[in-house]
Amino acid sequence: MSDRIALKGISAKGFHGVLDFEKRDGQTFVVDVEMEVDLAPAGASDDLVDTVNYAEVAGDVVDLIQGASLDLIEALADQIAAKVLTRPLVEAVAVTVHKPQAPVGHPFTDVAVTVERVRETPVVIAVGSNMGDSLETIQNAVGALWLALELKAASRVYETAPVGGPAQAAYLNAVLVGTTSMSPQRLLRTMQDIELEHGRVRKERWGPRTLDLDLIQYGDPVFDTDVRMETEALTLPHPRAHERAFVLVPWADADPEAALRVDGEVRRVAELAAELGTSGVTLGPDVDLMEDGW
Repeated sequence: MSDRIALKGISAKGFHGVLDFEKRDGQTFVVDVEMEVDLAPAGASDDLVDTVNYAEVAGDVVDLIQGASLDLIEALADQIAAKVLTRPLVEAVAVTVHKPQAPVGHPFTDVAVTVERVRETPVVIAVGSNMGDSLETIQNAVGALWLALELKAASRVYETAPVGGPAQAAYLNAVLVGTTSMSPQRLLRTMQDIELEHGRVRKERWGPRTLDLDLIQYGDPVFDTDVRMETEALTLPHPRAHERAFVLVPWADADPEAALRVDGEVRRVAELAAELGTSGVTLGPDVDLMEDGW
């Protein structure tokens, strides 16, 4: 069951319609917005930062109603849905635009158009393991992630030297590129659940692990849609990704055109990898995670 926030009856005067007098004189439009939002964090924290500020959503809706004239309320509904989905916590939205004064020419009570849109956000996830059967673990993890996102590409598997922490075995690493409808917070919890299912125990920072899943990037910095956030649980983009060859090299392998925001500047991942070098990163087992991971 999905959690929802509903805003109903947001009204404002707009100038949308095909006929000249509609664009000249305007009329009242009424909008209902229903958002699918993961409200579990807000329920636990009682903190506005963990939910959607519906006063701000209402303001966005009014701005669009009062904004540039459109011919069709279908277009207005689509614009409102797109605006609502720019809020990272909103995973899906249904928008209904009512036009009760529409020039229908016959008795009626309302004309309404409803559009439903689901978030499709690009995400990058790094996968690593250096305990147990690491290759099998990575393949199983990729299979589990198929349920959380639509995978677009996967890197080859690389063998990498450990960075920081105690003396430990080499890692197997890969990077996955896909899209998701989940919010960053829900996706993070899903990834942590997959880690636990594969025996992940958090005892020592940068210590050995059966499975490590890191959310590297959420959104696309090229189009300025990447989420930038810093909370106790999650920092985006990953604050050390640009320093890690075991992330950059597989990522450039999976997506040669990938970009990452570093200190406010959007950089190509392939260039970052070239600058950092590939010391300690070599090709590992020859498997296709897109084929063998599920």
